[in-house]
Formats: sequence, structure tokens, C-alpha cells
Amino acid sequence: MDRTIVISVPAPVPHGHRVEVAERLDGEGERMVLAVTDLETRVRYQHGATVGHGATTWVGRVLECTIAQGRSGVVTTLLIDPVGPGAAEADLALRGADAAASAVTSEALRWGGANREPEPEPPRFW
Repeated sequence: MDRTIVISVPAPVPHGHRVEVAERLDGEGERMVLAVTDLETRVRYQHGATVGHGATTWVGRVLECTIAQGRSGVVTTLLIDPVGPGAAEADLALRGADAAASAVTSEALRWGGANREPEPEPPRFW
């Protein structure tokens, strides 16, 4: 599900760039974006001095970027498609592939696949 975030600094992040968003819950339970880091260029757009403790981060890909001048200053609105970290997704995909390969092997054996062991020959009576 796409997420729209607003940060009160000019942050011209191009379409398709991966970004890391650091945010924290304020006293009213609303999410407040503290910083956006463009992972392609390593540029960090931050409101305030530090991110601080208690911040959560997530990674996504920029779908749209709008920079507008408002009464209180420049505001950047980003539409981001959240994605999980690459290594965790790869590990999950590999585990799924291993499970699928195991299931296919057992089905092949059950239906007479290539790895089937020959049945023992019955004893011959003369």
C-alpha cells in the first residue's frame, strides 16, 4: 500500500529512487517524519538537528514527489511504495523456493519420477 509523507524541507527526490524514512509517533499518536534519506545519492533531508531515540525506519521507492511553497515555508510531499529490506526478502524467497522444490520432489517420487528406486524383483521359481 502506497504511503504519502510530508516533510517541511525541500527534498527533490527523483521518481524510482529508494528512500529510507525515519519517523516517530508524537504525543497524539500521529506519525511525524523526522528524516528522509535518498539511498541512491546518500543525501539526507532532515527536519531538526537529530533523529533521536524511538524513531522507526522503513524503506520504499518514490512514486511521486511534489514540492510546494506554503504559508509556513516549503513543503515536500512524497508518494512512496514501501518495500522490505532486500536481504530479508531474498531470505524469505529462498526459503519458499526450497519448500517448493521439496514439495515437487516428493510429488515426483509419489507419481513415479526420475529419482524412483526400482522395485525388488520377485523370487523366481523354476
